[in-house]
Amino acid sequence: MITDEGLKVIEFNARFGDPETEVYMRILETDLVEILLACTNGILKKQKIKWSKKSVCCVVCASGGYPGKYETGKTISGLDTIHDENVVVFHAGTKIEADKVVTNGGRVLGVTAVGENLKTALSKSYDAIKSISFEGMQYRKDIGKKSF
Repeated sequence: MITDEGLKVIEFNARFGDPETEVYMRILETDLVEILLACTNGILKKQKIKWSKKSVCCVVCASGGYPGKYETGKTISGLDTIHDENVVVFHAGTKIEADKVVTNGGRVLGVTAVGENLKTALSKSYDAIKSISFEGMQYRKDIGKKSF
C-alpha cells in the first residue's frame, strides 16, 4: 500500500487471496496445473512461468453496509449483458435462488478486466460495472487513480 510514509506491506499470502487471484489468473499464461504439479514434485524452480504483459484491474462490487453488517438475498441484474471477452465477472458472495443470482455475502462480485495498459483495464472494469446492479451495491471509484 502506498502511504504518506512510503510503501507498506500489509499482507503476505502463501495462498490464493481474494480479490488478488482474480487478477493473477487473468494474466497467467502457464497452465496452473503444471505449476502446482511442479510444486508437488519439488521442481518448481525448473518450471517456466509465463505472464502476459497486459494490465489487469479488479473492482469489487460489495453489498451495502459492507464491511459491517450487510443484507443478503438482493437480486443481481445485468450480468448477462457483459459480452467483452476481456472482462470476467468472478462471483464471490452470490448464490442462485429461484433461478436468480442473488447476493449472499459482503464482497459479491469481482469485475476483472484485461487491457493493453492500466487505463484501458480500469475503463473496461468500470464500464462493465455500469451494467450490473443490485440493491445497496457499492464499489470503490478510486482504483488505480493515483497511477495517472
